[in-house]
Amino acid sequence: MLINIQDFISRNITKRDVSMFSEDIKSNAEKLNLEINNKTVLVIGGAGSIGSSFIKALLPFKPKSLVVVDINENGLTELTRDLRSSVDFEIPEDYVTYPINYSDAVFTKMFMSRNGFDIVANFSAHKHVRSEKDRYSVEALINNNVFNARTLLDLLVDHKPSHFFCVSTDKAANPVNIMGGSKKVMEDLIMSYTDKFPVTTARFANVAFSNGSLPAGFIERIFKNQPISAPSDVTRYFVSPQESGQICLLACILGETGDIFFPKLQKEQMLTFSKIATSFLNELGYEVEECTSEEEALNKASQLTSDGKKYPVYFSSSNTTGEKPYEEFYTAGEITDLERFNALGVIIKQSEIDTDNLKQFLNDISVAFDNVNTKKEDIVTIMKRYLVNFDHKEEGKNLDSKM
Repeated sequence: MLINIQDFISRNITKRDVSMFSEDIKSNAEKLNLEINNKTVLVIGGAGSIGSSFIKALLPFKPKSLVVVDINENGLTELTRDLRSSVDFEIPEDYVTYPINYSDAVFTKMFMSRNGFDIVANFSAHKHVRSEKDRYSVEALINNNVFNARTLLDLLVDHKPSHFFCVSTDKAANPVNIMGGSKKVMEDLIMSYTDKFPVTTARFANVAFSNGSLPAGFIERIFKNQPISAPSDVTRYFVSPQESGQICLLACILGETGDIFFPKLQKEQMLTFSKIATSFLNELGYEVEECTSEEEALNKASQLTSDGKKYPVYFSSSNTTGEKPYEEFYTAGEITDLERFNALGVIIKQSEIDTDNLKQFLNDISVAFDNVNTKKEDIVTIMKRYLVNFDHKEEGKNLDSKM
């Protein structure tokens, strides 16, 4: 299978020849250079799709040092090979990757040995709705997205960075799933530190063909002669991997403390995953053969031949817990600035954070995790008590029950 993924994304998904943020990068290049050049940078979760794209957006401004932390050892290896195999990036002499968890004691030792960093960007997150199966997966998700973030924030209080960025998600706006709810709690948590050091975040669209995404899965399915399955009724905004890194760089460096950035995309730019699957198969020379069930799709896939022209797919309506049929970047109570940047909107004022209520939530959820009898629905109840617009509905079925 030979296909230029970046070219496919540009023609079929974003419909853009150049990054939508190129003008904002260009017009702010002087400020970006002033804030990044010869500075020390820590990127947590840097082996992932967005973290690695952030690094690629950052390197042209020549930081003095770059430390990358991620639990994905293979991902760190590929990141380094990718950077060193390209003529586009000038890697600082002080470039180190650490396959460690940022909540572990060894991370603190490393951090303290460097006396902190000028720029800290955190991309470590449970980002999939798929992760919320039961109380154990939910506990791991909330621990990573909320409690680990708090540990990092507390560490930064005594070693204040000039810029701190922590990635969020569009699913934090009027959340319908625990993942989105956890990221809204994370937003509130980091905003409670805005009086201690500069804090920014960003909500943004799906990153086309990012690691673990459904479109990236299309490639694996085709390599393995397996059927493609996708929802036909879920619409999403998309940005390219390059654009995802640029959003985060602009938010991290140019944002004022408390800002939440988002891309200025229009509703007509939304796509369904079934449409992307169809375009991808057509690009490879296949005709889409729609099946009426997973069983039929599996059956036909088992009979695929190398010279076959039809490819079996199963497109269905979404019926699993936590799936939001559409995306939104801000809520009615949030004030936005749409003039500051060409392609980025900024949420400049959210509802006042009730720190006492936040502390109560963190305590309640910790107590629940310590109780062996706690069920997933108990955690949802605690989240609904804190997040008044949390509209979680349990369907009794999660994404792991589907292809």
